[in-house]
Amino acid sequence: MFDVFGTIRQLLKLDKVKIDNVIFSLHYKVTMVILVSFSLLVTNKQYFGDPIDCMVDALDSHTIDMFCWIQSTFTIPSLTGAVVGEEVAHPGVANRKASTLNDHHHDGEEFAVRHHKYYQWVVLFLFLQAGMFYVPRYMWKSWEGGRVRGLVGELCLPISSPDLRKERINMAVNYFDKNLHHHNLYAYQFFVCELLNFVNVVGQFYFTDRFLDFGFTKYGPRVLDYSQDSSSGHDPMDEIFPKVAKCTFHRFGPSGTIMRHDALCVLPLNILNQKIFVFLWFWFVVVAVISAFGLLYRLATFLPGFRHLLLRGRSRLASAEKVEAISTKCHIGDWFILYLVARNMDPYVFKEFIN
Repeated sequence: MFDVFGTIRQLLKLDKVKIDNVIFSLHYKVTMVILVSFSLLVTNKQYFGDPIDCMVDALDSHTIDMFCWIQSTFTIPSLTGAVVGEEVAHPGVANRKASTLNDHHHDGEEFAVRHHKYYQWVVLFLFLQAGMFYVPRYMWKSWEGGRVRGLVGELCLPISSPDLRKERINMAVNYFDKNLHHHNLYAYQFFVCELLNFVNVVGQFYFTDRFLDFGFTKYGPRVLDYSQDSSSGHDPMDEIFPKVAKCTFHRFGPSGTIMRHDALCVLPLNILNQKIFVFLWFWFVVVAVISAFGLLYRLATFLPGFRHLLLRGRSRLASAEKVEAISTKCHIGDWFILYLVARNMDPYVFKEFIN
């Protein structure tokens, strides 16, 4: 297990110079690592065995396994609540015409089948989602261009050479003197990336819903309701990710007639897929809600008074009068880059910078 997840250690490395905030890192750092971890976990056969094992007479098991994995399997969602061992062989697994069901079904009724074509693409789908969560971060790093790192330099360290510290502070002060009121585009680029984060997590929710044949929108609440009260009998996890399903294989017989073979397929990976997408449903909702509050916070930063309070909180060691004098001169772009510098500088060094 350590070998599996050891490959993603680089993704967890913290940056020495922070150019974004905690909510931003929820997307490109935490969510991306979660999705990559799930993608790696699904690929490991030593924990869950082969992705599919099918049983059918008179056919080579390897052939039918490959065919059903490529072609897809199917179940009958309306029968996931039927009594196993009496009405059906497994949840949702029965004949297309189920004539042996009890009174709450009509005899001989044709039940609609659901084809499951997505489970073989789960690994690539999760990896694609991880990449899409990183796109806004990639855009911001390209636009930011290392400006904060260049301003802060060694000033993020609590101990540094006095001469070097004085030189770096003078460089930063000169930069702000020459470029005051020219940072609005810099700030708006970050704000656009924050908005993209929110749009992406909402879009991923509906993208996943489309991937799972529109079974994801209510997946989390349905699983939660079923775990608290299973009297309904319909397990939503078995509907979307069945552990046992059917597959139909046709071939020519000795006389040239078409022979139909019904295979019963066990899908061990779905025991993991069930839990992964339940977790992702709640995680996407949490991240979307937090991101929405982050956008409200961003709108509040357009108020000069609120910006002053935030900058005052970051420069707690500096004189309140001096911070206010600087804050009143700053446009929103100037305030934004000054706030990032304050996040990365040692508090005592930032006090000297403010002075």
